[in-house]
Amino acid sequence: MSGGNGSGRSEEEDSLLAGWQEHRPAVFGVAYRLLGSVADAEDVTQDVWLRAAKADLRDVDDLRAWLVTVAARRAYDILKSARVRRETYVGPWLPEPLLTGPDASQPVLVDESVGSAMLLIMEELSPPERVSFVLHDVFGLGFGDIAELLDVSAPAARQLASRARRRVAKAKESMPQASKAERERVLTVFRAAYEAGDLAGLVRLLHPDAVYVTDGGGKAFAARRPVCGGERVAEVMVRVGRQWRPDRIDLAEVGGELALVFHREGRVYSVDTVQITGGLISAYRRVINPDKLARV
Repeated sequence: MSGGNGSGRSEEEDSLLAGWQEHRPAVFGVAYRLLGSVADAEDVTQDVWLRAAKADLRDVDDLRAWLVTVAARRAYDILKSARVRRETYVGPWLPEPLLTGPDASQPVLVDESVGSAMLLIMEELSPPERVSFVLHDVFGLGFGDIAELLDVSAPAARQLASRARRRVAKAKESMPQASKAERERVLTVFRAAYEAGDLAGLVRLLHPDAVYVTDGGGKAFAARRPVCGGERVAEVMVRVGRQWRPDRIDLAEVGGELALVFHREGRVYSVDTVQITGGLISAYRRVINPDKLARV
């Protein structure tokens, strides 16, 4: 097609390209929130672009809503099959880390719903509940559009979102958000203690009921079950730190929160996110599955 812009593109194509550049983060963002996987979200984003490029969008009043809905429909299909894959996953499953700082390769609409703790909460929702909650509460879509996507009535879609909202709110009550300053303080002190192999220092930073979860996916050595108890977690960390001594440990923003990125032998070895309660680390989540670190 040719147009009057001298580039060989029509005005419609130029308009779509401009709209796509503006709304692509939302497309990726809805897919990542629904799937917890950067790789799958990138695949969905590419699928949406290919469909948009072939579609007649002249009668589409809200391009963002159209793109987000198409992305959610594709992600919903993947989400339903992902439930089966989760059952055969080796060891604990954690969301794939998403860099969200200024140097992030993938721009995304950042809020608490891309944090590892929130994604784990949403993992407990049914696929329809998760879709309804994300599309309405995060992206502001109407229940009529959500109902059509899920093949339910609008009141049913509203009920799904309401039920999900209650479950999310209840889960969040037990995990209050630490301030950015407190998170930086705790992680900075933790990093120093870890690098020094300071067992007592780590114990002081860990909540007595702390839980340590590692996701190796069967492709890296990792505990198949969570390690519980502050002292036990500290002992395991000191032992692992001596065995797999990192070249360096960086502070980086992951999922909108400050986290630790461990480097070893010229590559990212792990990405670690934490839950902080009362100034102490109550949950420590380490992703070492190399498939989940390829894009960090």
